[in-house]
Amino acid sequence: MAESMYCAGIRVLIQLFFVICFMLMLLTQTTDAKNSGDVRCKCICPPYKDVPGKIFKNNVSLKDCNCLHMVVPMPVDGKDVEAYCLRCECKYEERSSLTIQVTIIIYLSVLGLLALYMVYLTLLEPVLKRRLFGHTQLIHSDDEVGDQQPFANTHMVLSRPRTRSNVLNKVENAQQRWKRQVQEQRKSVFDRHVVLS
Repeated sequence: MAESMYCAGIRVLIQLFFVICFMLMLLTQTTDAKNSGDVRCKCICPPYKDVPGKIFKNNVSLKDCNCLHMVVPMPVDGKDVEAYCLRCECKYEERSSLTIQVTIIIYLSVLGLLALYMVYLTLLEPVLKRRLFGHTQLIHSDDEVGDQQPFANTHMVLSRPRTRSNVLNKVENAQQRWKRQVQEQRKSVFDRHVVLS
């Protein structure tokens, strides 16, 4: 039962990966010319005489990105047009909406995977541990145990028949080794007052 839940979780992650790949393929197949929202010209005109400062934005080509084409209607008349336009600063701006979309999809995918992992750790892992190890716990709190070794029954758990998958065995063994090392370090620091190098 525990292995089937583990396999189901793996299947969900694989399906999520394929959905993300499919969405990325759809995004990259849109090979249109630049969207109208991907290019623009932005002119910032400061105050001039009695005319207040204003920002003009429009979707125009690079060659039309200047004050004469952008500032419509022209707030000044005749001879002041040239002086007004010299004060305006026009910039052509380009962005790639495809890059933005791909970045957002990758970001949301990573968040989704982290959320799935959190669900696994909070819901599935305790159920799997109970099924694999029975209702005994390998780690006791310091209040319950006192000076006893918290891994005294580890050899019993590890000597059970190998019914779990090889990957789970390797992960569990590595986790147990790490926990033993941490416990030894705690003893060295707190009991013997020796810092390991």
